[in-house]
Amino acid sequence: MPKLRQQSYFSYLFPFLSKATDFPMNSTEPVTHSPSQQATHLPAPSPTGEFIVLVALMMSMTALAIDAVLPAFDMIRADIVMAHPNQAQLLISLLFAGLALGQLVSGPLSDALGRKKILYAGLGLFLLGTVLCIFAQDLTALLLGRFVQGLGVSGPYICAISIVRDKFAGRQMAKIMSVVMMIFITVPALAPSIGQAIMLVADWRAIFVFYLIFAAAVIALIFFRLEETLPREKRIAFSVKAISDGFKTVISNRLTAGYTLAMGLFFGCFLGYINSSQQILQELYGTGKLFTVYFGGLALVLGFASFLIRVLSSAWACILLAAVRFT
Repeated sequence: MPKLRQQSYFSYLFPFLSKATDFPMNSTEPVTHSPSQQATHLPAPSPTGEFIVLVALMMSMTALAIDAVLPAFDMIRADIVMAHPNQAQLLISLLFAGLALGQLVSGPLSDALGRKKILYAGLGLFLLGTVLCIFAQDLTALLLGRFVQGLGVSGPYICAISIVRDKFAGRQMAKIMSVVMMIFITVPALAPSIGQAIMLVADWRAIFVFYLIFAAAVIALIFFRLEETLPREKRIAFSVKAISDGFKTVISNRLTAGYTLAMGLFFGCFLGYINSSQQILQELYGTGKLFTVYFGGLALVLGFASFLIRVLSSAWACILLAAVRFT
């Protein structure tokens, strides 16, 4: 299998390690990039505010789908029969399960079919899952809807980053992603407040109506304002073997496998926090409607810490590279 295809699938299966795939596994292996990462010799166009907002909206859908529904847990428990109050946490777990599975195919399929087709398919699934949640009368139907939502939202989450890589490179790409990430960081802080505000005038199902309107608006923006960014000549045929080889590449490299395991453990802790945050803050500490304030504040702290770590790690990387170069 060509190395080009392996790295493309690898970066989609493990997006948090995408920076690592820019470097060879050993010093004798040449650096290669996926078609979406290869910059043209022509100067890249300047990014517009509209493009940045659209990318930020696509990436923010995941945080909205997770966090806006958190303040509604008590209302959902009162409306939907549950064997145990903790079963409400499955509304988050099932969405993450769908998101994780969806990413396994969304990236490779976007390389094979183009970005917009996967965006439409993912957003269509998200709309279907949202409709299932709106009309759900029992926990099983509600959880099924959340799982389908997770499958769907993986499309825009993956494609948003790929679209930026298709159109821009170097400093321009870094500037765009920095602005997008700043918006992305603020969404988890604001999403619970959006859900709380909706429940002041309606019941919990109205939050899913909001999801429906939001997704429809994003689809309209993509249809009218976003061109296909991956030309046919740069697409890579979908292959199950390529995906399995990507897993083998990860597992066979101790350094990468170690990072993957560490990130998995960290993400498990983060998922546990998201799942139980409503019960801990509202029921154990009695924050009531101030839950959104406390949750939002913690989200901003986590987001700022993540941004600070990214900046400091980049700075130390530059220092280490300079030290190696001059020794």
